Amino acid sequence: MRRDDPDVFEVKRAGPPSLSFPAQAVIQALEGVVTEARYRRITEVVRGRTHRVAMVLEDVTDPHNTSAVMRSCDAFGVQNVHVIPGPRGFQAAHAVSKGSHRWLDLHVHESPEACATALHAEGYRILYASMEGTTRPEQLSELGKVAIVFGNEHRGPSPALRALADGSYAIPMRGFVDSLNVSVAAAITLFSATQKGDLTEPEREALVARYLLGSVKDGDRIVQESLLQGGA
Repeated sequence: MRRDDPDVFEVKRAGPPSLSFPAQAVIQALEGVVTEARYRRITEVVRGRTHRVAMVLEDVTDPHNTSAVMRSCDAFGVQNVHVIPGPRGFQAAHAVSKGSHRWLDLHVHESPEACATALHAEGYRILYASMEGTTRPEQLSELGKVAIVFGNEHRGPSPALRALADGSYAIPMRGFVDSLNVSVAAAITLFSATQKGDLTEPEREALVARYLLGSVKDGDRIVQESLLQGGA
């Protein structure tokens, strides 16, 4: 996809709003503002979210690919996407992302070193796809917290990020080709690596509250008014 396509946009912010009030207060104030079906959908999505698997995108340049990967993250419950932008920034396409960036937490890092340091500090093992990898996608769900790296469409992950990674994995292929488009490889990997939601109850409650804030216009104002009325 051409980066000057009118549908392409620079992803400067992603994810639902952060909480300015206690999660329970937000839920109490806003659950009646959205429809019952909408609230039920939010809680269903949150039950399927995971922090055990994280996505890492390093210098992925095609807006179609970045959008498709984020859409797969949303579809398979991966909440956290770590981005190391290349010289051309981090762009997506509305028609492909389908608004998925609104529901994911995007963490932008200035360098591979900064990204790896942040992930290791949170207890993640960093793995990237490689034909030489001995681990298979279906085994990723057995490895605890894993961060899956996808790099530039032509060069793959940078040498710096490969050196900082804890290992690699391989997607078995039986045809004449020996590689897959990055968005296809990401979808296969995430389907295999994610089994079910694993958030704690406080984490689920906080995410429900954030999703409600992202769904209701002037949500913070409504919550504040609700708290003032409750205090009165």
